[in-house]
Amino acid sequence: MARLKINLTPSLQKLDLMVKGLVNTKFMGNYASTFKGTGLEFADYRNYTPSDDSGRIDWKASHRSGKLLVKEFVEERNLNVYFLVDVSSKMMLGSVSKLKCEYSAELVVSLTYTILKAGDFVGLALFSDKINKIVFPTSGMKQFQSISDSLSNLSLYGGESNIKKALDFALKNFGQNSLVLFISDFITTQNFEEELRLAAKKFDLIGIMVRDPIDISLPKGTGQVLLQGSELGEKILISPNKFGLEYAKETKKDISKINHSFESSGADFLLLNTSRPFEQELVSFFKRRGLKWR
Repeated sequence: MARLKINLTPSLQKLDLMVKGLVNTKFMGNYASTFKGTGLEFADYRNYTPSDDSGRIDWKASHRSGKLLVKEFVEERNLNVYFLVDVSSKMMLGSVSKLKCEYSAELVVSLTYTILKAGDFVGLALFSDKINKIVFPTSGMKQFQSISDSLSNLSLYGGESNIKKALDFALKNFGQNSLVLFISDFITTQNFEEELRLAAKKFDLIGIMVRDPIDISLPKGTGQVLLQGSELGEKILISPNKFGLEYAKETKKDISKINHSFESSGADFLLLNTSRPFEQELVSFFKRRGLKWR
C-alpha cells in the first residue's frame, strides 16, 4: 500500500517544548478552557498564587473580598475533537518541501498527540467529493496510530473537493458542542456560507486554511506557468511577470472572503503557509483563543 510521507518527530518535539513553556495559557492540562463550550463548570474561588496566570484573576470578586481571587473550574466531561480534512487532488500540490496534504497530515497528527495526552477524545473524517474515511472519536494512544495510518494512506486521497458535502456530513454525524477543526485550502467556487453558519452554531468550529506559496502569489522571474481551475479542471498558460500582481490581488481577496465567512458565522479562522512551520503559529493562535474566551 502506498503511503504518504509524514515526518512527525520535529513537529512533536517542537510542539511539546512550546506546550511545556505555555502551561499557563491552558494549552495543555486544562487546555480545553481555551475553547468555548468546553464542559468546564465553575466550582469556587481560591486565593491567587504567583504560579497562576494573572489573566485568571476575577477582579470584581477580588475587589469585594479585598484579596486577589481566581476561579476554579471542574470538568463536566471529556471534549470531543474532530478533524475534518480535505484530501482532494488539489491538496496534493506543493512548490516547497511539503505538499499541502503532507503539511496538513503532520498538523493533524501533532494536534492529535497533544489532545490525546490531555485525555480527550479525537475523531477524524477525510473528504474529497465524498467522505473517504471516518475514524470515530475515542481516547488513548491507539487512536493516535489509527489516525496516523489513515492520514498516511494514499489510497484515501484524490478526487474533487466538496466543502458543502463535508459540512453536511459533520452536521449529521458530529456531536453537539464538539470542537471541529476544518482543514482545507478552501480553493473552491462553492458557496457554503449557510452550511458554515449552521456548523458554527452547533460546534466550536475552527477553519484552518493550508495554502502553498503558489496558491498566494506567482513565482517571479520565471517563464510561463501552467494553472488549472479548481472545479472544471481547465488549464491555461500565463506569464507571472504579466499577471502576477492581479493574481496576488485576487488570491488575497479570496482568502479575505473565506476568513470573513468563518468569522461572521461565529467560527474562528487560521491561515497557514506550507513554507513556514506551523507549531509557533498554532500555539499563538490557541493562546489568543484563550484570552478571547476567558
